Parts: sequence; structure tokens; C-alpha cells
Amino acid sequence: MPSWSDKDRRQYEHVKESAAERGVSEKRAKEMAGRTVNKQRRQEGRTPSARTQGTGNPRLRLEQRSRQELYNRARELGIVGRSRMSKHELTVAIRNARCRGPGAGGGA
Repeated sequence: MPSWSDKDRRQYEHVKESAAERGVSEKRAKEMAGRTVNKQRRQEGRTPSARTQGTGNPRLRLEQRSRQELYNRARELGIVGRSRMSKHELTVAIRNARCRGPGAGGGA
């Protein structure tokens, strides 16, 4: 129960006891209770979720990543206007940003 509030601990115990009363094994009841509390914390924005944090598997091509993963990568790269971009537009913008990386500017 890392960094859970008192309310989270009470909810955990309540869900665990409720599941046990329904005949669920103790191990499964603990798992259900933990998942329930963590889901609630994610929905309240008290903990980051994989969807809002991840940039995808770096070994996958950009086209194979989700729009949300591309959006997160675009945010890291500081791409302007990313919230209005489609998945294809994000892919193109990320590729262009990589090409313009440090030292890639065109000065004479």
C-alpha cells in the first residue's frame, strides 16, 4: 500500500472483506481490492497511468504506436499544435523534429 491515504486503506479493507464474504480466496480478494483502489486513484488523478505517461516501445515504428503514445512523444519534443494533430500528422511532426535535432539546422 505505497503512499495510500487513510481513505484508500479503508476502501481496500472494505473491498477485500466484501470479496471474502462472497467466497473469493484471500489472495484474489487482495488483488481485487488493490486494483480497485489504484483504479480510483488513477481516475482522481492522484497517480499517473501508463496511458498518460508512456511514449511506447522505442523498438516499434512510429506507425505502430497509439496516437496517445505519439502525442506524449510530441510533448517531450516540444512540438507545437500537437493536440489538434491526427496520428499521421504526429508521426510526420516527430520525424521532422528528429531531423532538425541539435546541429541539423541549416546555416551557412
